[in-house]
Amino acid sequence: MSGVRATGGAVWIGSLIRRFPDLVDELAPMAGPGPREARGAPSGGPTPPLRLHVSDAVRDITDGVVELEEAVRERLGLRPVAPASVPVRLRRIAGLLERIAADPVLAAHVEDETRRMAARCARALGDPEQMVRLPGRCPRCDSVSLRALPERAEVRCVNPVCGAVLDGEADGS
Repeated sequence: MSGVRATGGAVWIGSLIRRFPDLVDELAPMAGPGPREARGAPSGGPTPPLRLHVSDAVRDITDGVVELEEAVRERLGLRPVAPASVPVRLRRIAGLLERIAADPVLAAHVEDETRRMAARCARALGDPEQMVRLPGRCPRCDSVSLRALPERAEVRCVNPVCGAVLDGEADGS
């Protein structure tokens, strides 16, 4: 599983970089006139309710990314860096993935935490379960059909002929 583990952090970080802005957008009020104003009703009516599960997910992911970056930098013996937005912090962590991969405990922690946060982001956005395409080929059928399912913490081949579920012993060889 070392090949999958080495790329796992990159997969989940990429997913968070793409999806986190969508999550933040879910909190922003709608631009332009709402349905009441469009029908000629007076404005100033009730505002849409705050979706607390989205707010909680944004806070959880933001806190998680800050703590993860601090832990990574500390474990690698790097100086602290200036505060930044979640996508910037994720890119900084991604830039350290080669060094992170050299420490199996840190690599596992980064992958587990980024997978957890990607799953939380997907749930808050209403996705039943996010499926992420992985680079490489299935070790059983040699298809480029590897997908990661974060909530199940599993990697599987989606080739209908194969359908292999790769366990912790699969290493791609």
